[in-house]
Amino acid sequence: MTTDMPPLPEFDLYGFTPYRLAVAAKRTSEELARQYRDRFGISIPEWRVLVHLAHSGEVSVRDIEARVAMEKYEVSRAAKRLREEGLIERRENPADRRLVIMSLTPKGHAMMADLLPMAKAHQQDLENRLGLAFRKLEVGLEALLKDQI
Repeated sequence: MTTDMPPLPEFDLYGFTPYRLAVAAKRTSEELARQYRDRFGISIPEWRVLVHLAHSGEVSVRDIEARVAMEKYEVSRAAKRLREEGLIERRENPADRRLVIMSLTPKGHAMMADLLPMAKAHQQDLENRLGLAFRKLEVGLEALLKDQI
């Protein structure tokens, strides 16, 4: 099939930083996800909700959505499954009844006590693999994420 379209400009997809960051994030996230999926049966969105609750305490779906780069439906779906498993609980926000406050249950807290050391070990493995480049990566990520977290 021939077309009369002009040629596209030269573009190095594999050297394009947003593409490389996305691929690296997905791969490193999947490395940890395999571990917690096998051991605890949770998905990446469920991990993100749980770890955010472990970090922040009581928060709304809106807070999690804003902080962990997930769509509202993903947060809601993950939270629903976690509630069904007895890992989180939710209650109405007394200050704004439109918002739901979520928190870990004792069962969720116990699971995170086992899961967080796995995440810390994964972090340490990443730091070891990157060696001296790790600190530069952290500085670069801070610059990219400034005012977004």
